[in-house]
Amino acid sequence: MMDLDLRQMRSFMDVADLGSFSAAADKAGLTQPAVSLHIRLLEKQLGVRLIERVGRRAQPTAAGRDFLIHARRICEEVAHAIETVAPHRSGSTGSLRIGTGATACTYLLPPVLGRIRKAMPGIDIVVQTGNTHDILRLLEANTIDAAVVALPATGRSLEISEIHLDEMVAVFPQGFVTDTPVLNAETLSMLPLLLYEGGNTRRLVDQWFSVSGRSVQPAMELGSVEAIKKLAGAGLGLAIVPRMAMEQESAASGLEWRSLEPPLERRIALAMRRDKHMSAPLRALAAALPDVKER
Repeated sequence: MMDLDLRQMRSFMDVADLGSFSAAADKAGLTQPAVSLHIRLLEKQLGVRLIERVGRRAQPTAAGRDFLIHARRICEEVAHAIETVAPHRSGSTGSLRIGTGATACTYLLPPVLGRIRKAMPGIDIVVQTGNTHDILRLLEANTIDAAVVALPATGRSLEISEIHLDEMVAVFPQGFVTDTPVLNAETLSMLPLLLYEGGNTRRLVDQWFSVSGRSVQPAMELGSVEAIKKLAGAGLGLAIVPRMAMEQESAASGLEWRSLEPPLERRIALAMRRDKHMSAPLRALAAALPDVKER
């Protein structure tokens, strides 16, 4: 397949339109010998004469007139293609597909995505929730662009960077543990507990109890932090949830929260494929997420 040089075609069109090699050179900011070379190379490649001199004027030959129609169309299409991708280059359009857990989706990502949306109002943002295992599987399949998940997280093709350290706290109705000065594994193991069902966060909680020689059988296991908080507020037990889920909770909810002893923390990370093209929206996400460490 023949590869045509756009610079040569533009020189040809300029000469055909202006009737002069020197005028075409002035328009393009080139020297006249450079324009002449462009025409000669293009004619050699096509195997036909494109420009002929009639008196002092340069004009297209019959072959040149036929080729001129297509040359204009080709250059117009190239210009249109460049205009089409320009918004993607500037980040004003495109898409950002994120996978994350329900808690991060509710409490961690909204301000981050709000800033990205404000800076790039034309992009489509899609957020899919699930447990870490399922989200990472989608990431490795390139179904999503990035994942915000609780560690541990692994993947041979993934680059994983810690972005946030989130304390796990005890949540209970007001006055529920007024006579309990320390909320440690021994104390909590004697209370009805409302815990996550499965996932990395639940494993961290179980390990926290195990280190103190305790094992627990929760009163209820749920997959939603909001449901856990509602049940705790109804007096059905003490919940262990991420601190980020409580920091904006109003006093009207009737809930209190306290740190555990020893402290229990979970680490949140950003995961992306190592071979992923860093589009402008993806760069914006990667740049914005470390800011949450300070919250």
